[in-house]
Amino acid sequence: MKKWSMYAILVALLAVSFMLPPLQAQAAAVLKPGAVSGDVWDLQYRLQLLGYYPSKIDGIYGWRTTKAVASFQRDYGLPADGIAGTKTWNTLRKFSVNANELTMLAKVVHSEARGEPYIGKVAVAAVVMNRLQTAGFPKTVKGTIFQPGAFTSLADGQYWMTPDKTAYQAAWDAARGWDPSGGALYYFNPKTATSSWIWSRPQIKKIGQHIFTK
Repeated sequence: MKKWSMYAILVALLAVSFMLPPLQAQAAAVLKPGAVSGDVWDLQYRLQLLGYYPSKIDGIYGWRTTKAVASFQRDYGLPADGIAGTKTWNTLRKFSVNANELTMLAKVVHSEARGEPYIGKVAVAAVVMNRLQTAGFPKTVKGTIFQPGAFTSLADGQYWMTPDKTAYQAAWDAARGWDPSGGALYYFNPKTATSSWIWSRPQIKKIGQHIFTK
């Protein structure tokens, strides 16, 4: 996959976030070649993040978008018809984020793992992505992050701090599929954890100050 510079990532993020309609992530339409809409921007952004769409994000469902959708469908076991229907959207949302969701991920990273090594920051973002793909958790990035009790930074208000460039890069890497957590669904700091429940979870590995668990 193409390595993007942090500057390019932030420029793309800000540009696309202003162009997406507020509710597009909740009810994207079935998209076919020839479509022109904010949902196409979202589709192209997600495909570009995953490495399928190297072209300019323009909101036009042309042959490049059709080819990218078909490639994604083949890789994820879907009929490769190049049409972004319900199954394609559902799968795409499990394995990618849109521009606004990338910012949410970056906020989680910044508020939960500021002092951690870079690999630990990516691992925290990967936990969110892993929950999206696991039954029993909310099916959206927003729902997962704002699920009651999911992240301490929501309770203490640190989530609302402004993420730095490293947090965005870590969020980007996790959203593109890097999972240094080893498939973890939870993590905790053993020096501060007071919940007996979290200690009962099967432990996978320790990265920095966090233990990652199933």
